[in-house]
Amino acid sequence: MSVRGIRGAITVDRNEEQTILQATRELLDGIIADNAIVPDDICSVFVTVTGDLDETFPAAAIRQMPGWELVPLMCALEVPVKGSLERCIRLMVLFNTDKKQSEVRHVYLGEAIRLRPDLAAGPR
Repeated sequence: MSVRGIRGAITVDRNEEQTILQATRELLDGIIADNAIVPDDICSVFVTVTGDLDETFPAAAIRQMPGWELVPLMCALEVPVKGSLERCIRLMVLFNTDKKQSEVRHVYLGEAIRLRPDLAAGPR
C-alpha cells in the first residue's frame, strides 16, 4: 500500500459562506466518487483558497460529512500570483491505496479546469 495524492480544484461565483461550502463538498464528492475512497483511507486533506474567499473555512464542509470527523484538515491561502485564477478552492487529498499513480483521478471543476487541462480532460 502507498500514500497517493489526489488534486482537485473548483471555482465559485461569489464570496459567500454557503457557496464556498457547497463547492467544497461538490469537489470532494467528485474526488471520492472518481477514486472510490472512504474516510478510513484518508491520511489528510490540505485545502487552499485564493485571498478573495474569506467568508468561511472550506474545511467546515468536509468536517460535516459523515465519517470525516477525525480526518486531519488544514486550510491555507493560495500563493497570490498576479493574474492567477480568482475565487478558487483547491484540495490535496492524501490517501492510502494500492492504486498506481497513473490510476489516480484528479478532479477539476468550473473555471478551475484551466489549471490542469491535461488532468481534467479525461473521462469522468
